[in-house]
Amino acid sequence: MNARNCKKCGKIFNYIAGPPICHACKEAAEAKFQEVKEFVRKNKVASMKEISAECNVDERQIEQWIREERLVFAGDSPIKLFCETCGAPIFTGRYCGNCKKDQVNSFGAAGRQEAPKAAAPSAGSSAARMYSKK
Repeated sequence: MNARNCKKCGKIFNYIAGPPICHACKEAAEAKFQEVKEFVRKNKVASMKEISAECNVDERQIEQWIREERLVFAGDSPIKLFCETCGAPIFTGRYCGNCKKDQVNSFGAAGRQEAPKAAAPSAGSSAARMYSKK
């Protein structure tokens, strides 16, 4: 058993995986997420400050939900984040579409690379010389 204190309320709980918060705090955070999601659905052009004030949620938490791709904003929304690689404006996630494609291609190319071939013995090396027994 891995007992920890909840980062939000301080209660001791059995930690399994994920953020170190207890079950009650996870449920409360999920309820806040649903509240924010519903507010954004009704107020498509609300700013981050408006969402934060209306739903009583920290702006960093809202940004985390956007980076996790749990919240997505329309093109006319004033809320924009920037790609962590190239700096292009994005509406959800951590990377723009082009950078995601580049990452997928580079990961695929890394798996397809051939292992380096062993060099054949050259004429000057001791393995290529002939020896005779006397």
